Amino acid sequence: MKKRLLVVHGGAPTAVINASLYGVIKEAEGRYGKIYGAKGGSGGILKEAFVDLLSLPKEAIERLPHTPGSMIGTSRDHIDAASYRRIVDILIANEIDTVLFNGGNGSMDTAGKIAREIQKRNRPIRVIGIPKTIDNDIAVTDHAPGFGSAARYLASSVQELAADVAALPIHVSVIESMGRNTGWLTAAALIARREGIYGPHLLYAPELAFDEERFLDEVSSLYKKHRHVVVVASEGLRTANGEPIVEPIFQTDRSVYYGDVSAHLAMLVIKRLGVKARSEKPGILGRSSIAFQSSVDRDEAILVGRKAVQAALEGNSEVMVGFKRISNEPYRVEPVLIPLEEVMLHEKTLPMEYLPSFGTVDESYLSWCKPLIGGPLADFSPVL
Repeated sequence: MKKRLLVVHGGAPTAVINASLYGVIKEAEGRYGKIYGAKGGSGGILKEAFVDLLSLPKEAIERLPHTPGSMIGTSRDHIDAASYRRIVDILIANEIDTVLFNGGNGSMDTAGKIAREIQKRNRPIRVIGIPKTIDNDIAVTDHAPGFGSAARYLASSVQELAADVAALPIHVSVIESMGRNTGWLTAAALIARREGIYGPHLLYAPELAFDEERFLDEVSSLYKKHRHVVVVASEGLRTANGEPIVEPIFQTDRSVYYGDVSAHLAMLVIKRLGVKARSEKPGILGRSSIAFQSSVDRDEAILVGRKAVQAALEGNSEVMVGFKRISNEPYRVEPVLIPLEEVMLHEKTLPMEYLPSFGTVDESYLSWCKPLIGGPLADFSPVL
């Protein structure tokens, strides 16, 4: 009997998760008798909601690299011990011999626990992780697909907003970035800074404790100088006591719907400084935009999908495909296999070398980040 492969998406979609699915299908075609997608993530396995991906029209497959969201659907389902046992029962019953989990560190945790249950039963089922996150918080790997496109979206949006605010210099603009507990994405807004349209002026990552008084002092000083200020603040900002500066709207397990940090900071500026302020929260737009999809991100997403299939066919299991950075200029990475144990719920934070002081990101960050966004941002005339 020919091999059977199951691919599962976990957590939030990105602009390139479907590109990884494309890579999986293209590499597995002809090597596996069946290629299934779990419809709706881990919960789809429990429901045995398997989609035969080889039966899809060719045009649908070819559109995947440029399709937002997740074609097979994803989830944040809580999986308990009994469910892990049930999942392995289902894999065995459906004669699945390769499972590919495409997701972040939470999905890698799920993949690792399924692999442990498979090990207990001494079954020859391969489990391989495919990284995906806009937060870039998966441990060990240099970066993960999804981040480059989100970074390009944020940097481009901040660049354009900075031009607008500089043209009508009457207010403070606070942009809230995603990223959970890490500042990788927030720091990417530094790419927007340029001569003639200087912005963002201030960047706040969650790795440094947030101090409202210092924030107000810095905004006040910059406003007096420029008559406008552009601030980029992470959704995960915390005080020195470790408390979020705004209470989460909703939280269950690891899934957090963060409070409106940008609105809170804008209101602080209005009330305490008496200055006009606006808040912007791109939110899901920042992770789903195909218009700002990074070509490098897309190509690497396809590559990790292909490499995951290759890894399984070569007999590997309980590993995630990651990237090792070889050089920044010219940009070069190589795919590597990382034990799942090293990435299961391990969170990679932004190194302090990139955060020399409150409200700043070091220029050295650009050497690491810029290659990932797939080329320069738009070039336009400065504000006179």
